[in-house]
Amino acid sequence: MITVLITRADHYMGTCREREREREREGVSGRKTDYGSREGERENRSRRCQLSQALNGVSDKAKDAKEFLVQLKNLLQQIQENGVEFEACLVAQCDALIEALTRQKAKLLTKVTKEKESKLKTVRDQITHCTMRLRQTTGMMEYCLEVIKENDPSGFLLISDALIKRVQVAQEQWVKGALEPKVCPEFALNVSTDPLLQAILKLDFIQAKADNPNAPPAPLLQLEKCCMQNNSATLAWRITVAPALPVEGYILELDDGNGGHYREVYIGKETVCTVDGLHFNSSYNARVKAYNSIGVGPYSKTVVLKTSDVAWFTFDPTSAHRDIVLSNDNQTASCSSYDDRVVLATATFSKGTHYWELSVDRYDNHPDPAFGVARVGAARDAMLGKDDRAWAMYVDNNRSWFMHNNSHTNRAEGGIAKGSTVGVLLDLTKHTLTFFVNKEQHGPVAFQNLEGAFVPAISLNRNVQVTLITGLEVPKNIKQ
Repeated sequence: MITVLITRADHYMGTCREREREREREGVSGRKTDYGSREGERENRSRRCQLSQALNGVSDKAKDAKEFLVQLKNLLQQIQENGVEFEACLVAQCDALIEALTRQKAKLLTKVTKEKESKLKTVRDQITHCTMRLRQTTGMMEYCLEVIKENDPSGFLLISDALIKRVQVAQEQWVKGALEPKVCPEFALNVSTDPLLQAILKLDFIQAKADNPNAPPAPLLQLEKCCMQNNSATLAWRITVAPALPVEGYILELDDGNGGHYREVYIGKETVCTVDGLHFNSSYNARVKAYNSIGVGPYSKTVVLKTSDVAWFTFDPTSAHRDIVLSNDNQTASCSSYDDRVVLATATFSKGTHYWELSVDRYDNHPDPAFGVARVGAARDAMLGKDDRAWAMYVDNNRSWFMHNNSHTNRAEGGIAKGSTVGVLLDLTKHTLTFFVNKEQHGPVAFQNLEGAFVPAISLNRNVQVTLITGLEVPKNIKQ
C-alpha cells in the first residue's frame, strides 16, 4: 500500500510539471489568468511547488515506514529464536534443580539406611545378650530347685552358702534398665521441607537489572571463519563494540551434541579455538561470552556445528616407528625393516560406528601384516596385538588369526595378495571389532566388550605396502 501511494504521488508531481511546460510553450504564462493578473499565475506556481515539496517529505516518511516494517518482521524472527533459546535454558535450570534434589534424596536415604541398620544391630545384640542371661538364670534356678529337694541336710549345708551367693549375684545382674530396650523404634531424623517447598512455589522470573555498562558486550561468532573437520570444530569470534574496560578473556561453551547442558571447553584470551574429540554425525551448539574485571558479559548468538557423518583421516607421522615410510599425503605406508613396525592414524574414536579399508599395493614373500586398533601407548616395534594395548588381525596369503596381548585366537582360512582390501569395522555402540577381506566378513566378530578410546593402526615390514581408504559407509553384510 505504501509503495502504491509513493508511486501515485510521483506520478501526480510529474503530471503537474508536464502541464506547466505545455502552458509555457503555448504562451499561457503571457495571458491573463482567471484571476486577471500574472500575480495569480505566480501564486499558482508557488502553491504547486509547496505541494510538491510536501509530497517529497511524505514520500521520505513512507520509505522510512517501509524499512521500519522490515525491521519489525526481523524482530518477530529474533523474538521467536530468543524464545526457543530461553525456554531451553529454563528447562535446563529446572532439570538441574531436579537433579540436585535427586542426589540429595539419595544421600538422605543413605543416612536413613545407616540409622536403621544401627538400630537393628543394637536390638539384635540386646536379644542375644538377654537370651544368654535368661538361659543361665533358668539353668541355675533348675539346679537350686533340685538341691532343695535333696534329703541330705549335711550335704545341703555344705553348698547352701555358695548357692545363695550365686542367686544373689544373678539377681543383681538384672538391674534396673536391663529389661528395657536400648533404642526406640522411632527415627529421630527430621527433614524440614517447608522452606524448600515455599521457595519452589515462589520460583518466578525476576526483573532483570540494566546491563552493566562496564561489562563486555556480547562477542560475535565469525561464521566465515568457523569450520568443521571430521570431529573437530574451529570457532572464531570478535568484539564488535569497544567496551568501557578492556576484555580480559573469553569463555567458550558447547553442549553435549544431544541437546544437553552446556560445558566450558575454553577459557582464555585467544579469539580462535579448536575443539577436538567430538562425536561424529552429531550437531553441537556453541556460544561464547567475554569477561573483564567488572564481570561477565552476555552470550553471543548460538551457532550450530555439524560433525562429519563418517571419518576422514590419514596415517600419523608423529606416531610412526622410525622405519615406517609414509607417502601419498600420508595415505600410503611401507617399511624399511624386515621386522614388523607399527603406525597409528590421526583419528581417535570413543563413540559411534566407523569403517575403513586398507588396499594391499605390494605383497612379497608371504608376510603377515596386522590390521586393527590400538591405544595411544601401544608398542611400535612389534607386531600389532603383541601387547595389551592393541587388538588386531594378522593375515598371510593363506589364513589369519586374531591377536590381543599376544594371545592368538580364531584361525580362519583365506588370505591376502596384491590388490586385496582389508576392512576394519569398529562398532563402539556394540563395543565390537570385526574384520573384512575383499568386502566379505572374515571370521566371526573378532573382539567384544571394547571400552574407551581407540586409534586405527597397522603393522607391516618391508615386504608390504598398503594405502588407507577412509570416509566409507558401514558394510551391510555383517554376521553376528
